[in-house]
Amino acid sequence: MRVSDDRYSRDRLRLDLALRFLNHGARTHTIRAWTMLSDDRIRKLYRSYVHAVDGPPRHRGKSPQQVSFFMRGPRAQHETGVLASFLSLLGVVPSTKVANVLHTLPSLARGERLCQAFELFTAIFPTARISFEHAIFLVTALAHGNEIQYGRCADCTALVVVDRLTLRDTRCLLCARGMRAR
Repeated sequence: MRVSDDRYSRDRLRLDLALRFLNHGARTHTIRAWTMLSDDRIRKLYRSYVHAVDGPPRHRGKSPQQVSFFMRGPRAQHETGVLASFLSLLGVVPSTKVANVLHTLPSLARGERLCQAFELFTAIFPTARISFEHAIFLVTALAHGNEIQYGRCADCTALVVVDRLTLRDTRCLLCARGMRAR
């Protein structure tokens, strides 16, 4: 029996993705949804590979669920726009609205791309307020499209995330502060 056999590769992909999620601080139910691993298996992975090397502490409770987190000011909107751009470029957010987001969105391939997008984002914004769980919520909220959606800056047409209920034009951080060259 070789670990590289095809029948074991899918299980190995699940474990690798679960470890990446754990290292980013994802909650157990989030990891379960994206990898289909059992709660017990996830806890054992954490104890063996993350906790043993002083990894991030486990978050408990519900995942973020308020879209207003992403609209709380120019900095939050700017960080959200950059992360949403990475999510769009890597194909994490589907181009069309998804009806049943919680069942159709999570997959191993999309989870890998989600981790890549979040890692790119944290390389640019190491002190960002957006956590990995917030990134996952952003993906589901954009895919659902009821409260927020992709939009364009009214001045420079940069990609921004807009609240669907807002009546005013949305501007990116640079245009809002008058820092962008016309």
